[in-house]
Amino acid sequence: MQQLYKINSSCGDKFKKRIKLNLYLTTKICHMEPWRTGKVIKIEDATYNTKRFWIQVPEVESFNFKPGQFVTLDLPIHEKMNKRWRSYSIASHPDGTNIFELVIVLLEGGLGTTYLFNHVTEGSEIPLRGPQGVFTLPEELDKDLFFICTGTGIAPFRSMSNYIQLHNIPHRNIYLIFGCRLLKDCLYGHEMAHLEKQLDGFSYLPTFSRETGEDIRKGYVHSVYENIIQAGKPDASFFLCGWKNMIDDARKKLVDLGYTKKDIHFELYG
Repeated sequence: MQQLYKINSSCGDKFKKRIKLNLYLTTKICHMEPWRTGKVIKIEDATYNTKRFWIQVPEVESFNFKPGQFVTLDLPIHEKMNKRWRSYSIASHPDGTNIFELVIVLLEGGLGTTYLFNHVTEGSEIPLRGPQGVFTLPEELDKDLFFICTGTGIAPFRSMSNYIQLHNIPHRNIYLIFGCRLLKDCLYGHEMAHLEKQLDGFSYLPTFSRETGEDIRKGYVHSVYENIIQAGKPDASFFLCGWKNMIDDARKKLVDLGYTKKDIHFELYG
């Protein structure tokens, strides 16, 4: 998932400044982190078109990161350096080891994912830089959290949710609203359903736009959070991760529902 921030003419001045600040902070973090060599120690199929990659960073004892951050991989797919870089959210939570997990979907025509799927095997070494990014949890979880995502956009929210549970961090309601097309596309479904039983106030709400099976939630993510908000507008922070169209629609809908742009945090697929 390539991390991008979008600024357009419809954004207010304050919002533009905030995005520029995020860009500045992200760039600063990138410059502070050196390039290291990561070793792929395990690969598993997550779905028919998605793989899980476990990467070890042997030169450090502990690969420390904040839930929600990402790493940048340098892949041999182009002569120009900046066209070789691909950034992916870390799907695992920080556990004190030097191993982290990425979940990556094969994109049609995507040079980066094609290389990862066809040429990277267990034992492969990949230059990487990170952790990077400011798409992270607030210091105090004093508002309801809405984690709204599509596809592999669930990665940072899996990291955040597990981190909150394992460290017993005080929190209010947490809604993980995950959208995909079919049941076979569902990532970490059993794990998140189990976490719902372990973590007080955590609701796992998957929804499927093209599934015809029974006893499942059908439709898009927007109707899920709209129904929760309309039942009683909570004091909330919204974290959005996924495809651009979903992000754009959600931002507009949330503002129309009475939230401000400072309540909304997002990262887009590239």
